[in-house]
Amino acid sequence: MAELVTFLLPALPLLGLLLTLLLGHYPGCEAIVRLSERIAGPRRNRDTSRRPALPKPPRSFAPGGGLLIALGHAQRPPPLPA
Repeated sequence: MAELVTFLLPALPLLGLLLTLLLGHYPGCEAIVRLSERIAGPRRNRDTSRRPALPKPPRSFAPGGGLLIALGHAQRPPPLPA
């Protein structure tokens, strides 16, 4: 009997959620609606307070990071046999 309780104990939250869904109540639905209303709330006109865009720095085509290490290893000859 103890093994059955130990086996079913982790499944209780899932069974509770399944029961509420079968009864037609969707937990968290109100929170999702409030969050979506907050995100899609009244839009402010951002053009009036927007700063002028700074020019982008020129793009560098030099390798960096892992590619730089890989290119450094690729240009080196194999070691001489001892």
